Amino acid sequence: MAALAGKLTKKLVENLGPGRHGDGNGLYLVVDPGGARRWIVRVTVKGQKNRKGAPLRTDFGLGGADVVTLHQARDRALEYRRMAKQGLNPRFNASRDIPTFEEIAQQVHIDRMPTWKNAKHGQQWINTLRDYAFPKIGRMPVDSIDQPEILMCLSPIWTEKHETARRLAQRLKVVLDVAKSKGFRSGENPVTAIKDAGVLPKVVKKAKHHNAMRWQDVPNFYADLFGRDAMAAKALMFTCLTGSRTGEVLGMRWDELDFIARLWTCPAVRMKTGDDHRVPLSDEMLAILEPLKAMQSEYVFEGQKRHRPLSNMAMLMLLRRMGVEGVTVHGFRSTFRDWASEVANAPREVAEMSLAHKVGSDVERAYARSDLLDKRRVLMERWSGFATHRSLNGQA
Repeated sequence: MAALAGKLTKKLVENLGPGRHGDGNGLYLVVDPGGARRWIVRVTVKGQKNRKGAPLRTDFGLGGADVVTLHQARDRALEYRRMAKQGLNPRFNASRDIPTFEEIAQQVHIDRMPTWKNAKHGQQWINTLRDYAFPKIGRMPVDSIDQPEILMCLSPIWTEKHETARRLAQRLKVVLDVAKSKGFRSGENPVTAIKDAGVLPKVVKKAKHHNAMRWQDVPNFYADLFGRDAMAAKALMFTCLTGSRTGEVLGMRWDELDFIARLWTCPAVRMKTGDDHRVPLSDEMLAILEPLKAMQSEYVFEGQKRHRPLSNMAMLMLLRRMGVEGVTVHGFRSTFRDWASEVANAPREVAEMSLAHKVGSDVERAYARSDLLDKRRVLMERWSGFATHRSLNGQA
């Protein structure tokens, strides 16, 4: 039996403005403000009630108007109405060309490849869904996924692996939002509904502290480092003086250095903040770098393999060989921060920017665009002098 004719025409479907336009018999064309067009059908399922005891009336997506014609939408709407009259919920009983969650997720991943911070970040995005969502909901039609299915993915790891679960929730939401924009879903995003309802327990995030050396012990430690020829010692000296992260230092290339301006610009791709970071170079830092030019390597701190950087573990293993226990390389950032506060009395924003931390709210950063380079240069000179015994009290 063919679907009945309605109020809409092919021309109207192509030209109607934003809003919900009825064709009759529960079929609607929804035109978003951005111009996207999709079909939905509203049916009342026989014998089923909502929470208030009224007949269960539900909207179902039939697909985007760019891929589902008016005639096809009418046919599908008729199929849904027939099932509803029989007491069957179309969400679980309709025979439709609705993609699975995994199919939509893989397409989202492909579409967003140009926007990833780097290839590793893009792979992590899809891997999270592959590991925690696809085994449970990957083969489900994307329009049949609701709060119970989302909880099935999140609940097992919500407390044990909360950061992973938080990222998983964000990615689930993105996939379902995209599915809705393409006309494959309707209604509220279940991830948002779960968050708003407070269904999952509140998890108090515990700050991760890296064991740090006392700032008072740095001069003697640095003197020990200074007497060692290993490349790991050079890298660790530079890391201590700059307060930089391990990956920032070990990935440093010569073209990032400006010896005339006495400046190192670490590119955004290696920065946790995603922004370029300028590091003022003190005399002591330059003294570490200058002799390494003769190696003619792509990387400043070259490892055992030619034109490859030192291993991420090289500096930590050096600490262990020196008998320095209970201290991490990352902890020297905390050491510098304590010294900057307790000895140098540095303004908070200067000390925080020296560590490449974001300071203030998004609005504050929008107006305060200076990276305080000159003030940071003075602070880093004082820190270098203190660490290398050039000054006994931390004063330049």
